[in-house]
Amino acid sequence: MSTEDVFAAEQGESRDGRARDLRGTSVIKHGALYLVSDQRGDVRAGDQGLGLYEGDTRVLSRLELLINGSAPEPREHRRVDGYGELVELAADDGGLAIRRERHVAGGTLIERVRLVNRSAEARTAELALHLEADFADIFEVRGAARPKRGQRLEPAIGRGRVQLGHRGLDGLERWTFVTASGLSARRSADGAVLVASMRLAPAEGQEFQLQISTDSAGSADARHEEPARAIREWRASFTPVPGWQGSAHHQAVTDLRMLLNTEAASGERYFAAGLPWYSTLFGRDSIIAALQLLRHLPELARDTLTVLARLQATEHDDWRDAQPGKILHELRTGEMARLGEIPHTPYYGTVDATPLWLMLLDAYVRQTGDRAALEQLWPHALAALRWIDEHGDTDGDGFVEYERHSRRGLANQGWKDSQTAVRFHDGRIAEGPIALVEVQAYVHAARLGMTRLAGLRGEARIAERQERAAALLQKRFEDAFWMADAGTYALALDGLKRPVDAVASNAGHALWTGTAPPDRAASVARVLLAPAMWSGWGIRTLARDTGGYDPLSYHEGSVWPHDNAICAAGFARYGLAAEARMVARTILEAAEHFPDASLPELFSGEPRSEDPPRPYPMACSPQAWAAGAVVQLHDLLAWLDG
Repeated sequence: MSTEDVFAAEQGESRDGRARDLRGTSVIKHGALYLVSDQRGDVRAGDQGLGLYEGDTRVLSRLELLINGSAPEPREHRRVDGYGELVELAADDGGLAIRRERHVAGGTLIERVRLVNRSAEARTAELALHLEADFADIFEVRGAARPKRGQRLEPAIGRGRVQLGHRGLDGLERWTFVTASGLSARRSADGAVLVASMRLAPAEGQEFQLQISTDSAGSADARHEEPARAIREWRASFTPVPGWQGSAHHQAVTDLRMLLNTEAASGERYFAAGLPWYSTLFGRDSIIAALQLLRHLPELARDTLTVLARLQATEHDDWRDAQPGKILHELRTGEMARLGEIPHTPYYGTVDATPLWLMLLDAYVRQTGDRAALEQLWPHALAALRWIDEHGDTDGDGFVEYERHSRRGLANQGWKDSQTAVRFHDGRIAEGPIALVEVQAYVHAARLGMTRLAGLRGEARIAERQERAAALLQKRFEDAFWMADAGTYALALDGLKRPVDAVASNAGHALWTGTAPPDRAASVARVLLAPAMWSGWGIRTLARDTGGYDPLSYHEGSVWPHDNAICAAGFARYGLAAEARMVARTILEAAEHFPDASLPELFSGEPRSEDPPRPYPMACSPQAWAAGAVVQLHDLLAWLDG
């Protein structure tokens, strides 16, 4: 796979299409451990990126249950609070009922399998659980080819115990430990198999249990209580809006708890971007999710700010698209990152995370009055400002642009980061350096935020300078980005400072930040809710009369819930209450059509019909800012109707 393919895979799109279609899969997670399985509860070797993962490594690539040599038929599948699932199966023409009940807790996957004879006659059955572990890096699973891999270690097989190992090219040995009760273990061609043979009288059942962990000490089953207690305490922080107490809000809160990661050394928490591909720290995604949840979880905003500040770039590094003061895009810790095969150590190829970090700092301090956090983070805020002035604005025109420096960097470095996302109305792809409309709005808001924060600290010169800079940027923004004929802002300026004239949802972000003047804000709202942009299920990313429009693409006509929530908040900011309610209620209605009412990362922008919104095959679900959008929209409706 080429460099471009690796980073097409970053957006869930690869040329060969492997490991991309996530429909029909289920994800459960607690902490760093998560399982991606099919509707039977199986992990079949080489299928859809299924597996048990710890961080960026797949520690089990096969966990397949067979009855008498065949896969049982699925009857029911449901997740339990994000960390557990229940699977009902049938075999032997329905004569055998199989129940798989599992959960992840304390770094361990614990599964109980129960077979019951539902027929009127005695039945003979052989249960086999096939185990394999390829210890693939998450980028390999997503399609990145590597010229060399590490060495599979000889499995260790004991009574009811299996150890599967691998020595990576980085020299580390990685092991997966499996213990089982009631099952005997034997070696297979690529791993091991746990087997039990039984004869069951009518109505008789037999139960087996296994525990899977990367810790040789295993886990006590009592750890099941840990995530159960955590989710109860978590839900207490959220109050749904009266009249909108549907399953979407309940599920969004569950999804957000599921996506919560903890920094091992400090105990600080942040939202991972999404599952299954992005169970890690992202600059943009983690910040926006923290902003969405600030009213409910201000302490999580502080943790997010602190973790990102600690990883703020301090030097130039073209391989990682880093410059001093820049906030990271994505952090990876797997084998490929350790070996420097990818630049995610961390990778800084994002143009918007730095101003968004400043926006979050301002919002957090306004919400909490936490002067201690402001003092602690102030040097990082000044470094972020210097990045905006010295490195973000590459040509000194007052706008922040991006241009890739890393040969393995992302070509587009805004939130629409797929390779063809920034295009003119006629479909031509814009060439950089690119100045995105929403990034200028974020910078405007960041400068105003720094004006307030500097004032709190008695830094009058900084406050005055940032206030002037914000006013000048706002004027330049209006002059350069406004498209009078279209009644909205251009998507971007290209490398020749020409407006990229596609009508796109990005313009709505200038309302969220308060950058647009009131008359133009109303015009932008009208354009975004006109038929070319409004699908009936939400605001599209790109107008349908644009060259290259595709309603089932990643960024060129699809609907993103977080994008719609930002636009709705922008409408409400300018007093456009009816427009804000329309977007909020429509997105919440859309959520109810997805499995478990869990809003995915994005869905199709096809016109609304009697059919439910069509899922995007490669969308992460759960996804942090999609789940956060549900909470944000509930809060918005409460504010509008209160």
